[in-house]
Amino acid sequence: MKNRKIEISRRNFLGTVGTAAVGLTIVPGNVMGKSFGFVAPSDKLNIAGIGVGGMGRNNLRNMATTENIVALCDVDWAYAGKTFKDYPKAKQFKDWRIMFDEIGKSIDAVMVATPDHSHAGVTAHAMTLGKHAYTQKPLTHSVYESRLLTKLAKKYRVATQMGNQGNSFDWCRQVAEWIESGIIGDVYEVHCWTDRPIWPQGLAEPKGGVKIPKDLDWNLFVGSAKERPYDPAYTPWNWRGFWDFGTGALGDMACHIMDPLYWALDLKYPTSVMASSTISNLYSPPQAQMVTYTFQARKPKGNVKMPEVKVHWYDGGLLPDRPEELKDGEMMGDENGGIIFVGTKGKIMTGCYGMNPTLLPKSEMVYFKQPEPTIPRIKGGNGDIWATNAHEQDWIRACKESPDNRKESSSNFQFSGPFNEMVVMGVLAVRLSGLQGLQRELKWDGEKMEFTNISPNDKIKIVTVDNYSVVDGDPRFDRRFAEFNAKEMANEWIKHTYREGWSLPEMPKE
Repeated sequence: MKNRKIEISRRNFLGTVGTAAVGLTIVPGNVMGKSFGFVAPSDKLNIAGIGVGGMGRNNLRNMATTENIVALCDVDWAYAGKTFKDYPKAKQFKDWRIMFDEIGKSIDAVMVATPDHSHAGVTAHAMTLGKHAYTQKPLTHSVYESRLLTKLAKKYRVATQMGNQGNSFDWCRQVAEWIESGIIGDVYEVHCWTDRPIWPQGLAEPKGGVKIPKDLDWNLFVGSAKERPYDPAYTPWNWRGFWDFGTGALGDMACHIMDPLYWALDLKYPTSVMASSTISNLYSPPQAQMVTYTFQARKPKGNVKMPEVKVHWYDGGLLPDRPEELKDGEMMGDENGGIIFVGTKGKIMTGCYGMNPTLLPKSEMVYFKQPEPTIPRIKGGNGDIWATNAHEQDWIRACKESPDNRKESSSNFQFSGPFNEMVVMGVLAVRLSGLQGLQRELKWDGEKMEFTNISPNDKIKIVTVDNYSVVDGDPRFDRRFAEFNAKEMANEWIKHTYREGWSLPEMPKE
């Protein structure tokens, strides 16, 4: 019977949901009064958590202050055990497809905090069933997946939120207001950096062959990725350090750090990207990288022009040149990273999440008059970023409003979808521009989701083996490359080929 349930679930979700659900209207059993698309604030949503052993636990805690947590789904019940204890009445699942089969009608919304590669599959299918979605950053693993979630959210008119919690805080809005006020003139250059990775990267392919823990469903963890033997190197935490499951430091932290600049400068798709890094291989992101995005000029905002702007990213301990306005001993940003906006009249520096913005030199703050707030604040967005539920509660508010009159949550997918496309496109640039990669600035057509200056005959070489040893006192290097068609690899990384048995709903038409 258990195997039959799994097959039924696969048939329901992977074969027909993309078309059959279009004409479906699901009314959750606990809210007959929600049939008009409005939920009284006093009514509670029934929320299912999918991926609850790590950051998902914190998200659920911030939702549970006002709502019902009715289901918990995780492929590793040992890692998720502490969250199971938090909500003893919630039903427990390993496969989200079976969860929807069995209790889907009683679920109003989902919180998705699985590894990056499975964000899109879970979120997309949930939205086709009319479920509101809160999905951790990065929103998706690939460019195509980001575009898909953006369009599905619009089609099914559900409330959405990417889990870049800094987006709901006052700092992000304050930075935008400073720039719109013209205090530093027209911004033409931005530098942003992070202290990540704080997990291993640049790793060889794990050997596998280790016994699978009894509480882990390894097949479900691998999901849409290529099948491989279990190895403890992948999970429960270090999946970010492998291309098939994560997106490295750029994918993990750019959705936090670049958020204020993407918002303040009215960015969408870059026109080109350049990248360089330490040694990258076929399996794992590099230990450090630099990426430069170029965005074309945009419409002015008030009296401030929006000229072409170059956005520079650094991670793995790399930093931008130190601004001459900083005194010796003064930290750039904060211990987690930061941003420096360079304008025609001056500079703004922030910490991670856009925290604690300041003009440079800092002495200018003595004379600086804060502009009047013009961007609405989120309730709770002026407190400790780790001690408030502002981001989750802003999404919950949106879930309870009618689609016809909804004030969308701050990082809804119409904003965070294109934003995430930009982030993961930069991840691809790193993979294409490695040691033996494409020697050029890559031109990007955002609307078509393709690099336009990679020819069908271009080749890239990617490290597959990188060993070092000392024999009789002499170093021995064993670095091997495999050659790939660059165009084919770029297309595959833009839109992943899913493993057999896994799929996505079809892209909605305009």
